[in-house]
Order: sequence, then structure tokens, then C-alpha cells
Amino acid sequence: MIVYRLGKKEYRNDLSGIGAEKYGGRWNNKGTRMVYSSQSRALANLEVAVHVPLKSVPKNYYLTSIEIPDELIHNYPVNNLKGRNWKTYPPSEFTQQEGDRFIKENKWLTLRVPSAIVQGDFNYMINPLHKDIVLVKILSSEPFTFDKRLFRP
Repeated sequence: MIVYRLGKKEYRNDLSGIGAEKYGGRWNNKGTRMVYSSQSRALANLEVAVHVPLKSVPKNYYLTSIEIPDELIHNYPVNNLKGRNWKTYPPSEFTQQEGDRFIKENKWLTLRVPSAIVQGDFNYMINPLHKDIVLVKILSSEPFTFDKRLFRP
């Protein structure tokens, strides 16, 4: 499976999960390492755009293509999300605890989770501490320019 990730130039090839560890996210609490990636370039674009203030077009970003062996991807049971307000901002404790548990159990390299932004699309949470992280390959990393129309008021 090829997934995509947008990041600043200095972090374009960083699969350490340190950024998520410092700040937390929808699928992890602060203190838990995780690498966020998306099923498409478009979803990766939106995942960045929703966190940037209007009128602030992100600069110096790179789009990184990452290959993950299909057999090392676990599908999160989306039925677990029914009846839960999991798409909220800030993120719900439930999804953060689920992601933390995924990392702590260390059974799978990658967890496929639904996008809170685009219904029917998926993000891929990579466990940088998993023994099979060495099988993850960065295929390319290239400068990415955001469309300014996404950031106008």
C-alpha cells in the first residue's frame, strides 16, 4: 500500500513519530509516538489544511510517498466508533486511547482508521516502534504547494 504524508522540509523523511508524541492527535495522546499518513494526496492535503488558520498558506512542505506492506495493515473496527462523538475537535479521548492501545499492544505495524474529515476515506497510523518498521519504504519526497483558495476566509 502506498500512503502519503505532508510535512515540513526538515521532517519530510522522518518516520520517528516524535511530532505526534509531542503534540498528540486524533489517534494518540501526547507521549505516544505515531506516524500519521493518508490514503491519498488529497486527503493528506486536507489533513494539514484543517489545522492551519485561514489566510495562512503553509509553506516549505513536502509530499512524501510511503510504501507499507499490505499484510502489516490492520483495519480498525469502525463499528467501535458508532454512537461515539469521535469526529470532534479537539479530538475525543476515546480515539486517542484506542490509538495509544494500538501502539502499546504492538501487534500491527499500521492501523487503518476512518478519516474524520472525508467520510469514506482512511488514514494510516504507523507504529514507529514496531519491529517491522524497517519494511516501510520512503518512495519519494517532493516539494508541495498548497492551493491558496483553501485558506481564504
